[in-house]
Amino acid sequence: MRFTATVSIHQEGDWYVSKCLENNIASQGKSIDESLANLKEALELYFEDNEEAQTVSQLFITTMEIAV
Repeated sequence: MRFTATVSIHQEGDWYVSKCLENNIASQGKSIDESLANLKEALELYFEDNEEAQTVSQLFITTMEIAV
């Protein structure tokens, strides 16, 4: 099975936190690359241990403008 994850990354202090938006799995690292590598490992373990999770619906992301 192949899965393309939609990932957000933000910095918290000295750490980069990466989060898969389809299933809220997150990980962290001292660099963006380390954070993504850790997230990849976490997602692989998640899908390996959770057969129900292998049916992930498609996620759509957009932006919107609001008046402030």
